[in-house]
Parts: sequence; C-alpha cells; structure tokens
Amino acid sequence: MLNPESPPELATAKWLNSSEKSPPTLAASKGKVVVLGAFQMHCPGSVSHLLPQLARLHAQFQDDEVEVIGLHTVFEKAEAQTPAQLEAFLEDNHFDFPVAIDKQNGGALPETMDAYELQGTPTLLIFDRQGRLRRHYLGQVDDIRVAAEVMAMTIEARDAPREQSIALERRLAAVLVDPNDHQHEHEGGCCGGHDHDHGHHHHHHDHSHKGEDSCGGDGSCGCKH
Repeated sequence: MLNPESPPELATAKWLNSSEKSPPTLAASKGKVVVLGAFQMHCPGSVSHLLPQLARLHAQFQDDEVEVIGLHTVFEKAEAQTPAQLEAFLEDNHFDFPVAIDKQNGGALPETMDAYELQGTPTLLIFDRQGRLRRHYLGQVDDIRVAAEVMAMTIEARDAPREQSIALERRLAAVLVDPNDHQHEHEGGCCGGHDHDHGHHHHHHDHSHKGEDSCGGDGSCGCKH
C-alpha cells in the first residue's frame, strides 16, 4: 500500500527535456515543492488540460522552488505512444518541462502508475518540500486551486514540523471551495476512463475528486461527476 509520508521514487525508462545524468527525480527535488502530472498523449483530458496547466506552472514558478514534472504513463495504445512519438509531440507543442517515461514492468500497468495506485490519466500529484505526497487528483483541477496549494506549500519551511503542515491544511480547507461542492462537466471526450471515487488523506485533509476526460486502466468508459 502506498505510504504518502514516504512515497516511492519514480521508476523511469527515460527522461525528456532533462539531462539523463541529473534528472529531477523526487530525491533530487527534495527541498522543493514538486508538481507531477501523469498523462498519456492520446488522453483528451491530458492534452487539453493537464499538459497546458503544467506548462503554465513551469513558466510561473521559479524552478529552484517548484519542480514541475510530466510522467508519461502508458497503459493503452502503446504502439501509438512510443518514446519517439512522445518526443516529437512535446517539441511540436512547445512543452519544455521535464518529462519522465514510466517504466514498463511486464504487467498490466507501468511501474510508477502501479506503485502510486493511479487510477487513470490525467492525474496530478503534489509533493511538499519534505517529499511527502500531499495531493492526488484524478481528472481536471482548476489552476487557481493548484496554484494556491503549491504557493501555500512553498511557504512551509523545508524542515517544518507536522503541526505547521496541519495548520496550513486547515487554512486551505477554510479558504478554498471544495470542488466536490460544484457539480460540473468538462469539455472533451473520454477515452477509456471509468467513474472514480478517489479519496485520499493528506494531513487530515480529506479530498475526493472524480474527473471527465480521464482515461482509466480498466478500459471502460463513464466520465461525469
């Protein structure tokens, strides 16, 4: 079972837009807030929302404070989403943030996707300065919410005691409207996503999020929330 207090390192086959000798692994990025977006080239929600969102975050936050990473985690149509095709796709769309290619382990799901119990794409993960997994969203998340949560985590000291993190989570919960209070539909199609009820616990902050335009690993379809 995934332990958000000590999440595993990314299992990668290759890095793009980064030096292979010194890629921005989770271990190398400790001390920064890390925003990681898991995506597929053929997932509508990834292409229309997550990847542009990662590009905006990469452009607006200093990279010595916030590391933005894409994770190409392919569990369907692998023949149409090869590393060479991905490299051309990133170049054509001017996505210049680092992208890791999830390692295939011979199973139904890529290794990092399996280790993090990801239910589909797009998925957004946010790690704090101490390397703890603080957010896990499936589907589309509003820019304002993501930026507010990232900014709040940058305010925490690199060695902040747990009490500081809990206090910050309480303030975020008090200030930000829970997206589950707003029933809305996202534009675009669904390519294999299933209806998710995805609950995670981060420092006493419970959050569940279900998203349209998401692709799930079971091959079924059903998107609205």
